[in-house]
Amino acid sequence: MPDPTPAPREDVRVIVVDDQELFRRGLTMLLAIEDGIEVVGEAGDGVEGTTVASTVAPDVVLLDVRMPKRSGIEACLAIKEAVPSAKIIMLTVSDEEADLYEAVKSGASGYLLKDSSIEEVAQAVRVVADGQSLISPSMAVKLIDEFKQMSRPEREHVPGLRLTERELEVLRLVAKGMNNREIARNLFISENTVKNHVRNILEKLQLHSRMEAVMYAVREKLLDLP
Repeated sequence: MPDPTPAPREDVRVIVVDDQELFRRGLTMLLAIEDGIEVVGEAGDGVEGTTVASTVAPDVVLLDVRMPKRSGIEACLAIKEAVPSAKIIMLTVSDEEADLYEAVKSGASGYLLKDSSIEEVAQAVRVVADGQSLISPSMAVKLIDEFKQMSRPEREHVPGLRLTERELEVLRLVAKGMNNREIARNLFISENTVKNHVRNILEKLQLHSRMEAVMYAVREKLLDLP
């Protein structure tokens, strides 16, 4: 008779890339004692970070935006090219809208400020490793504002890419910075149903991430935002 006990979940493998050694070492030490997280490397600049990521193929990369030799944004692009499966969280002191937009454009799955608590960073690692985007509600507002500024006043909708009312509801909540659990609670549906809706949205729009879907939706005026 097969053992019904599920196999233990593997630890999320993380690397930390930041040019400030004290911050990098401190974050590495704190993350190393978190349950379910294994720090498998660190680096002090974008070039070294890309090399380390290519070597160890981490699940999640914590990546500073402003670094010597290669910026976090450039490193994000290089790491995504070298290790497409890696999820990247930009960790920085800046909450400038341009940084937010560039991070999402470069393939980042999350964006946190450096004054976040270790609990917030650890939770961000777990959420992003699970395939969700991570961005604080306040940053989501800034990001939406940036996308709205980029919107063209007159654009033709691409035929055949219409979303259902439920998919639009899910997309609106994603745009507010909600994760799958919060969306499920808000809409009184299961997390699995939310995941299915998000997958359908991405397939219909031929996009790769939740935040790309939000960017598209704002550009095409699919969201009823203030």
